Amino acid sequence: MKQGEKIIFVVIAIVVVGFMVRNLWHLNTSKEVDKGIPYYSTASATLERAAMDIYRQQNCKSCHSLWTVRDLMKSVPAPILDGMGSLRSEDWFYQYFSAINPQAILQSRLKKEYQMPSYAQLPDNDRRLLARYMSSLKVQDWYLEETRKAEHEILTGQKFQP
Repeated sequence: MKQGEKIIFVVIAIVVVGFMVRNLWHLNTSKEVDKGIPYYSTASATLERAAMDIYRQQNCKSCHSLWTVRDLMKSVPAPILDGMGSLRSEDWFYQYFSAINPQAILQSRLKKEYQMPSYAQLPDNDRRLLARYMSSLKVQDWYLEETRKAEHEILTGQKFQP
């Protein structure tokens, strides 16, 4: 190995070891605790299966994401449904799904093709089932404000002011 190659090798080794020491020091001194995934559901497996069948039949995933699963090649224009049950009640969801014009209940700046369609034509039992499931989609208290912020910003296009 030539003299110049040795110097380059030593410099690279020092830089790599330096980064390793810095990262190890940061891990040992960091007080931040990972709180885990903030979303959860209180729905039974039976309710979840039945609601997800309707969710798929109505192609809700073309606009919404649930459990933050989405098509990475597409932008999801409508609110993420994770945690919505912490923001709205089962009765609110039922009224919303039953409305001829859901925008009269919750206004949206979304383009017409992304605005919530009316589910008033669905059987009453399906609307109630969806409402029960959506109200079961909860978020941990420590992440509730972030959920409010995300919904507000996607619906209005404006920064959230608590």
